[in-house]
Amino acid sequence: MTGLIDTERFSVQLRARGIDSAGRRLLVTRLDGSEQEQDLSEPTNCAGLGRLRHFHRATASAWPENPLPIDPAARALGLSASDELRAQAFQNAICNWRCWYCYVDFPLLSGNREHSEMRSAGELIDLFLDQPDPPAVIDLTGGQPDLVPEWVPWTLEALAERGLSDRVYVWSDDNLSNDYFFTHLSSSQRDLLDRARNYGKVCCFKGFDPDSFTFNTGAHGDLFDQQFALMARLLGETAIDVYAYATFTAPTNDRLPKLMAVFIDRLQELDRNLPLRLIPLQVAAFSPTRSRLTDTHRRALATQEEAIIAWNEQLTDRFDAAERQQAITDVALRAA
Repeated sequence: MTGLIDTERFSVQLRARGIDSAGRRLLVTRLDGSEQEQDLSEPTNCAGLGRLRHFHRATASAWPENPLPIDPAARALGLSASDELRAQAFQNAICNWRCWYCYVDFPLLSGNREHSEMRSAGELIDLFLDQPDPPAVIDLTGGQPDLVPEWVPWTLEALAERGLSDRVYVWSDDNLSNDYFFTHLSSSQRDLLDRARNYGKVCCFKGFDPDSFTFNTGAHGDLFDQQFALMARLLGETAIDVYAYATFTAPTNDRLPKLMAVFIDRLQELDRNLPLRLIPLQVAAFSPTRSRLTDTHRRALATQEEAIIAWNEQLTDRFDAAERQQAITDVALRAA
């Protein structure tokens, strides 16, 4: 790709490819034959439209443990928290950004019918239930699921119709790139998400400043600010159980401690405790990523190791030990 992505225009185009509103269907990635398939630890399932995903709490040295979505799912389902979680993942076949480190082949993000199928949420749930020993967690990922925000309420409705609302936990991703959650969902759909006890949403901040954001996504740096505005709306206008990720890859380490401090300042402007609900993700190279890597990207993989040190130092300065050690599900947001 050359030039910056026109995110607003691209989002409109991709949504048109990625949803059949009248038929309540969305475009789902078919993983068979993809580069991504080479990285899977188990064969694809659900007629090639799904995969089993294993979430692990343990991470690399210096990086915080990752309790997402392990702890939120365990709390919702009344289970003991563990160090690993098995989930059924489905990917929608559209994304409006092109993060260089994405583990998905770029052709699988463009709404290409050669690599995807239109399916209803109910059909996906039936495929999920047809598998031997289906897990208790469904991961709606992408792609960018919030280009088709109807996917989550449709899934919750399909689970309710099958008597599974209290037995299956739903987890969805959002890259904070568009406001379709607020403009395309009906008030009843948003109410359903507010009431859902077995649903959690995680929002990913792409970088720690506008330059790292553009480097990571290929989108204009102004949209770095929009990520904060959209997160503010989710916190202020919904009751959804919200968490966050962040990626800290950047082309340079210039002024990194200062920029990280400003990034956390901005998180705390939304909610003092939001940094405690955010898990930094260590970027690694997957099969689809390797052909994209340049020397600058390789330097960025090293820069993130400096960035996580700055992040950890900031959290130590801003929160006491008891706050930092509490379970992520116990971190209060939206406190009066």
